[in-house]
Amino acid sequence: MVLGVKYPDGSFTLSYIERFLTDAYYLGVAWRTIKLSCIITLVCAIAGFPFAYVMARARPRLRVWLMIFITLPLMTSVVVRTFGWMVLLGRGGLLPEALYAMGFVRRNYSMMHTEAAIVIGMIQILFPFMVLSVLGVILRLDPRLEEASRVMGCSFLASVRRVVLPLSVPGIVAGSLLVFTLSVSYFITPSLLGGARLPVLAGSIYETATKSQDWPFAAAQSLILFVGVLILLIPYIRLTRKSHG
Repeated sequence: MVLGVKYPDGSFTLSYIERFLTDAYYLGVAWRTIKLSCIITLVCAIAGFPFAYVMARARPRLRVWLMIFITLPLMTSVVVRTFGWMVLLGRGGLLPEALYAMGFVRRNYSMMHTEAAIVIGMIQILFPFMVLSVLGVILRLDPRLEEASRVMGCSFLASVRRVVLPLSVPGIVAGSLLVFTLSVSYFITPSLLGGARLPVLAGSIYETATKSQDWPFAAAQSLILFVGVLILLIPYIRLTRKSHG
């Protein structure tokens, strides 16, 4: 019984894992965690590749400023940035007021305690990890490959799609893996922006351990989260080993 939780007397049991896997509430929490993490990873990948490409092909002076722009938020506490998003997304905040001015929502609309708020906050936090992962790969690509494709008749977009994008896949995969594993285990930002109405797995573990003080069940949830991330890592490690020796 490897996937078990240890009793104080030294014995192991799978009852807590079985409880998690048979409870619709906790399965819903796990599904929400995976769904939001996939959305966050997809958005970061779609937006991160063009940004990384622009940085890689920009002049050195502009690249430095873009690097400062993308890394500067990392020097600020995640909690501080999350509280900033609470102000921007809450009732009377900048984004709800902008949506109201465009006629999309009613007055006193709030984006807080929604899945959209969690996604927005998490993207802002994890976007630099995706960009930096892809940037490191694109910077190592020979620009003459793009020049050769243009000489052979490719347009700019076709050159990026047929030459740069396939060669950037290792960076996109590495960045996606990093963003997904971080987002699936994040606690502070989803808890503050989503609230108690939209719990994620990391928040559920915290609540179980601190409020319910059901430590064995909290350990079982942590084990399930760990195994889930490990299952994701194994194929990536195998593919990386085959590709790069």
